[in-house]
Amino acid sequence: MEKILTTSPTIRDVAKHAGVSVATVSRSLNNHPGITDTTRQRVVSAASELGYDLSNLRQQHGRSRLKRITFLYRRQRESAGGNPFYSPVLHGVEEACRTEKMGLSYSSVGSDDPLPELIARQEAEGLICVGYFEPRQLEAVLALNLPAVLVDHWYPGFTCVNSDNFGGAYLLTEHLIEQGYRRIAFISGPQTHYSIAQRVQGYRHALLAHGLLPDPALEAARFPLDEEEGTESAVHRLLQLEKRPDAIFAFNDATAFKAMRVCQMQGLRVPEDLAIVGFDDLVGAALSFPPLTTVQVDKEALGSRGVDCLMNPTSSDALITLPVSLVIRETSTRTQEKRRKF
Repeated sequence: MEKILTTSPTIRDVAKHAGVSVATVSRSLNNHPGITDTTRQRVVSAASELGYDLSNLRQQHGRSRLKRITFLYRRQRESAGGNPFYSPVLHGVEEACRTEKMGLSYSSVGSDDPLPELIARQEAEGLICVGYFEPRQLEAVLALNLPAVLVDHWYPGFTCVNSDNFGGAYLLTEHLIEQGYRRIAFISGPQTHYSIAQRVQGYRHALLAHGLLPDPALEAARFPLDEEEGTESAVHRLLQLEKRPDAIFAFNDATAFKAMRVCQMQGLRVPEDLAIVGFDDLVGAALSFPPLTTVQVDKEALGSRGVDCLMNPTSSDALITLPVSLVIRETSTRTQEKRRKF
């Protein structure tokens, strides 16, 4: 008896008939690398048997157009939705996907999660990897031969989208020097994270450019990893120095908020006794007491630019750097708020 299809077969029908994922069908029919000849032939045969219309595969600049991507967030404690930095990044990705009429899935991953299996379940045709990922995790992603972009991180073989962490840290340190501060401390997080390492370098270069030698005693890593305890420990170490700092540059706003609270509990006035600055310009930066001097990062633009890099690939190892702005508030000066572009 002749089989009659009442509707045109879809890519999901082909995947089910071939016994593979939707992503495998898409990559096979579009001749993407990383698919064996046997699998590709099985998919082609299934498509032919079902009468699948190959014109459904939309082309863009000679390449297949992505239809579904996955946002991968390297989980620390909270999800991206609860992280004041990465939540806007996710929103930027979501808006860009809506504009491009692409599907979007989301997954947070830990250090021990098996990425290949997780990505296969998502049936992703492309990946936006956000935040710090261990090298072994990124090597596993590269082995999948899927289009992938790193946001707020860097690793060889990937297109990477970052804010100007070096330039922002340089500009912020220079501002403190111009205000007359000379013993400028830096509280750092793990420098295996590219963004943090770049901020440390920008801080050091600004000191050297203005004739100040970086002092290892003034660089305090935020350990242990617990934010609250680690920041408190780092601030106490700095305040106990024989010649304590007159300014503290915290590598992000969340750390700056905690550092300011510790200093105020010690009876220090900000900025009269000690200046404190941060980085990222989180929502609470303008509402802290006093309002926090910081570097404004366009977090939604990081996400949307990541999607753009997936849709319009140039080459691997591309490093996209987005501009930042210095926002001067009361924790470093009593002058009115100003903005300077870097």
